Amino acid sequence: MRKIKLPSGEAVPVLGQGTWYMGDHASRRAEEIATLRLGLDFGMTLIDTAEMYGDGASEKLVGEAIAGRRDEVFLVSKVLPSNATRHGTIAACERSLKRLGTDRIDLYLLHWRGRTPFAETIAAFEALQDAGKIRHWGVSNMDVDDMREIARASGGEAVAVNQVLYNLTRRGIEYDLLPQAQQRGLPIMAYSPIEQGRLTESPEVQDIADRHGASPAQIALAWVLRQPGVIAIPKASTPAHVQQNRAALDIKLTAQDLAELDDTFPPPDGPESLEMI
Repeated sequence: MRKIKLPSGEAVPVLGQGTWYMGDHASRRAEEIATLRLGLDFGMTLIDTAEMYGDGASEKLVGEAIAGRRDEVFLVSKVLPSNATRHGTIAACERSLKRLGTDRIDLYLLHWRGRTPFAETIAAFEALQDAGKIRHWGVSNMDVDDMREIARASGGEAVAVNQVLYNLTRRGIEYDLLPQAQQRGLPIMAYSPIEQGRLTESPEVQDIADRHGASPAQIALAWVLRQPGVIAIPKASTPAHVQQNRAALDIKLTAQDLAELDDTFPPPDGPESLEMI
């Protein structure tokens, strides 16, 4: 498993496991747990969740999946902006820890920008670090100006990751946010790298997949993974799907592949507002 370093120097996998919409249906629970555990076997030890996902149901599922294997996992969760006051962040983290069945979260993110000043949320993150409840903190869905403001806030230089929407159809960050992060040595964590499956319907992606003996989803994921400084966290709800995601890491896109993808999904030629889903 290829790895990337956080600003602290700690190395984490470039390919992790997302859990949005997992844990919502009891009938799928056993298969979803087996899928996450198989991902761990494949070295996809970064697991991303959030208190928002299923109102805590995803965290409970992750907690069950990693039981007995906690030390293998780099665990990521998020606090809602509505909870991101100093007191609210600490209370939300305690609830997440209980649902996850662990004493620590490896990376705790502010899910998106709310009304609470960044400095107040950062102060809560620092208190959680001092208490050993979280190891690193970061943000999600933050644009260029947000990241500059965070950097100016007290303690803001310790931000470890910015998790944003990034895939072939959502390339706006390549103009400014991604270069800014790469210059700082700050990893970008790409959620929905396959555009929630919609990229599998592209004939152009299918043509490239045929050349590689792969699926369109694997080509879309390989495209994200080839970008320096980027971590991808696709969701897989079946063991077969997680196996396909892992295999995408071994696909080497050619110059012709990349040129054809640029023709179909052009890179930005100017600044664009950060997209969210």
